[in-house]
Amino acid sequence: MAGTVLYEVSDGLATITLNRPEAMNALNIETKVALRDAVRSAADDAAVRAVLLTAAGDRAFCVGQDLKEHIGLLAADREAGTGQTMSTVREHYNPVVRALTETPKPVVAGVNGVAAGAGFGFALAADFRVVADTAAFNTSFAGVALTADSGVSWTLPRVVGPGRAADLLLFPRSIKAQEAYELGIANRLVPASSLRGEAEKVARTLAEGPTVAYGAIKEAVAFGLSHSLAQTLEKEDELQTRAGSSQDHAIAVQAFVNKEKPKYLGR
Repeated sequence: MAGTVLYEVSDGLATITLNRPEAMNALNIETKVALRDAVRSAADDAAVRAVLLTAAGDRAFCVGQDLKEHIGLLAADREAGTGQTMSTVREHYNPVVRALTETPKPVVAGVNGVAAGAGFGFALAADFRVVADTAAFNTSFAGVALTADSGVSWTLPRVVGPGRAADLLLFPRSIKAQEAYELGIANRLVPASSLRGEAEKVARTLAEGPTVAYGAIKEAVAFGLSHSLAQTLEKEDELQTRAGSSQDHAIAVQAFVNKEKPKYLGR
């Protein structure tokens, strides 16, 4: 029997697939542990040069916490007088988001359907989102009397602006694919039937690219969001020195001079 999360590495691309389509890829404990471990494996594996995060089925990317399981866990907490259930944020969601955002490898989310709650958060943690035209996004948290988690309070304002983020968090609603594209949540909008192929195409292109440069770009953008221009210029100097010392930079320059397509090594 297949697991709740599938993990495969091929030609430098790690593909992580949420695999509970019958439950709209909701996050029960088993799935959260498997997803955390898969994302960490991709981040730590030197053979991986890009990551594709997607989901099985055509209804949902991930609808967030499995509320059926959650109800039982809350009841057990009340019985025991503990708050263990909400430790899932610290134990599962935070590690997933940090691994996705902090890995120096580009991460693509292939959003095939509804992405809600933590599912929305995981999609926002990716560097690039390929979205099916039938997909939708929803913050969901306030609808079940919770605050934002899975990094949404950090990522969403940076994508749509603080005012729009507050609106979407305080008044959860379904954000259809076209609106998501207009807001910048979706980087590329494709027909649902083409989603998996298009997302994999983008991810494989990145897996074949200059990995050191991509890592530096991720680091530079994250740094610039919370530092002054002067500090960011110093960081750019540091990161450009690193990228300029890579084998891929030498390969790219030589290929340009020879009018050839570069074949990067990822180092």
